[in-house]
Amino acid sequence: MLRPGDWLVVALAALLVGISFPLLWAGGPPERAVVRVAGKVVAEFPLTAPRRFAVSGPLGETLIEVAPGRARVLADPGPRQYCVQQGWLTYPNAIAICAPNQVSLSLTGPNPGHDSLNY
Repeated sequence: MLRPGDWLVVALAALLVGISFPLLWAGGPPERAVVRVAGKVVAEFPLTAPRRFAVSGPLGETLIEVAPGRARVLADPGPRQYCVQQGWLTYPNAIAICAPNQVSLSLTGPNPGHDSLNY
């Protein structure tokens, strides 16, 4: 049976793990957005200035939006819109894949941490 002091040690250890996890496992900020069509890089932008970029895939045009420190797929002709629903990508190695249109958007940075496919 645990005594009150034991519960205090367990609670403090859990708090320490909870606080250190995001600090130690998070990567640095992303630096660039990379757009690929059919696996080939077609565009690469720094994440410093806002811009919009249209890229053509087999189904039509996919619209990419870049803002300082983040990027997203704004519009895609795919039927389910999964890459659009993913929203803003803000971490290095985060990726939005528009599979029917063979377009992907990924972020790169100096310290990638875990990628979005590990979730």
